[in-house]
Amino acid sequence: MPRLGHLMTHLCLVLRMGQATGTDIVRAHNKGRLSQEDWAEMIRLCQGCGWAAACPDWMERHPDVAGAPQTCPNKHQFAALKAIQMQELG
Repeated sequence: MPRLGHLMTHLCLVLRMGQATGTDIVRAHNKGRLSQEDWAEMIRLCQGCGWAAACPDWMERHPDVAGAPQTCPNKHQFAALKAIQMQELG
């Protein structure tokens, strides 16, 4: 079983990927669109991601992208939350 990374490191990575993809994770949580369990699962998936070490460099080179890279285990969650946020904005 792979060793999971440090919790706060991966919390920051999830938040930063949200910023890079235009997905407001905190807003989604506050509006009830992202449960505490789902948010924790996103962090856990990030912790177990073999690509996470390269993630900060990727985000540095891609600060404003349409979606998370294919290697991101949370790419579908980011896309779904962003779609909901875009609908809310009208």
